[in-house]
Amino acid sequence: MDNRPIGLLDSGVGGLTVVKKIIAKMPHESTVFIGDNAHVPYGDKSKAEIIALTKQSVNFLLSKNVKLIIFACNTATAVAMNAIQKEIEPQIIGVIQSGALAAAQATKNKKVAVVATKMTVSLNAYQKEIQKRDPKIVVNEIAAPQIVPLIEADAGHQAYVSALQGLLVPINKLDIDTLVLGCTHYPIIRSEFAQCLKPNVQIIDPADQVAQYTYNVMKRDGLFCTNSHEGAHEYYTTGDVRMFNELGKIVLDKQHVNAKHL
Repeated sequence: MDNRPIGLLDSGVGGLTVVKKIIAKMPHESTVFIGDNAHVPYGDKSKAEIIALTKQSVNFLLSKNVKLIIFACNTATAVAMNAIQKEIEPQIIGVIQSGALAAAQATKNKKVAVVATKMTVSLNAYQKEIQKRDPKIVVNEIAAPQIVPLIEADAGHQAYVSALQGLLVPINKLDIDTLVLGCTHYPIIRSEFAQCLKPNVQIIDPADQVAQYTYNVMKRDGLFCTNSHEGAHEYYTTGDVRMFNELGKIVLDKQHVNAKHL
């Protein structure tokens, strides 16, 4: 048994969609989350920048004595996870592997689309992971660099719909039955995605599978806490605390988030 918290990181508030699923799955566990909002988005940065920024967040989480780390950021998972895992002891869990598994299990016609950041798409990260599980699945990946800044700015429903209507035109022309939200910010506007997609397309939020996989790892490794009460949750941001708290309340369905600035 291990009463240390679970660590999670992201470039911004999007990773809170993963925090929410972790809390729902394991309510007695404590968490520490860091959103690097000062440098969001990661998807248009170089690999070296992404690795350096991710290492800073990892080092902060290690200073909080976390028992494992979830990369609640698709770009960080695609670019930095393997390199950083070689340097630290706690296990790192990434969102791409979980999202790929969920998509491979969900598709019936073996035609999947992925909306993600420019970096994640340029690395064909989801295509590789999905086709590891089933090489017959056809994967189309679409970059959406404009979406994360809109979400971080809390631009509102109409701005999201306007952006998505143009973005999803090529996807709606494909014979897909499954769409992966390949950035943890995107589930925040899942309803807008559903509104702009053609009917009968399944939407995959990798956070669901991340929570289940994390549960399985912790069970396997004896990492569950001994608490009988609800876990404690700490939130940190390198950016604007007020904006983080406002968006955090929406994502987490909480009255208060009370993040601290780093």
